[in-house]
Amino acid sequence: MSVALDLTLVLPCYNEHPVFTNSVQEIFKTLDLTTFAYEIIFVDDGSRDDTRALIDALLAQRPDKNLTRIFHAQNQGRGGTVADGIRAARGDVVGYIDIDLEVHARYIPSLAQAIREGADIAIGQRNYLFQPRSLDRWILSKGYHQLAKRMLGMNTFWDTESGYKFFKRARILPLLDEIEDQRWFWDTEVMVRAALRGYTIVEIPVLFLRNYGKQSSVNALRDTLDYLKRLRAFRATVKQLQAQTKV
Repeated sequence: MSVALDLTLVLPCYNEHPVFTNSVQEIFKTLDLTTFAYEIIFVDDGSRDDTRALIDALLAQRPDKNLTRIFHAQNQGRGGTVADGIRAARGDVVGYIDIDLEVHARYIPSLAQAIREGADIAIGQRNYLFQPRSLDRWILSKGYHQLAKRMLGMNTFWDTESGYKFFKRARILPLLDEIEDQRWFWDTEVMVRAALRGYTIVEIPVLFLRNYGKQSSVNALRDTLDYLKRLRAFRATVKQLQAQTKV
């Protein structure tokens, strides 16, 4: 018999050896201080290091926890990884965070509670503690925010690329099959589609601290050009969806 759960936390993984063990312990400590009945789903997107062995060892060591794993045969990208975890979730609230904890696990209860109190989506709105080495990430984030808002014609816009999002499971599931991009642009697409459906979206300020112990996958020039291309393509879809809502 399936057990009802309050919360499912999805942890997308890709080459997480440097951060895996410490991050998981921090997540356990945070969740165990709550009253939530929870599960954690690890979704590995084709890691080339020993991340899968670490996940399997953890599941064997902690049979007292509701832990599940999904291993992709081929790399599917951020969106496909998160979506697979959401589809497998049993919690009334389902969320995902970046396992490097550049935004700490301590914010999980606040975002989950926002969903329990009526929001459809809760986002961790990243606030950057100024560090010279993080200037590139700050510029990319703020620049993308303004560009996306203008190109997509949205009056309100959010920290769409934040890797810290929680959903009411019953509301997010119908959206998953509509989303076309299964990689990094998935985050923007899910937020815009949810807004056009009239979903209640809240942002909760969180502190972002760059983790220099793990190599970033962000490439400023490549990722900027890729996002521009995807924004242009998605703009036509947004106009169609906006027209449909007016009918």
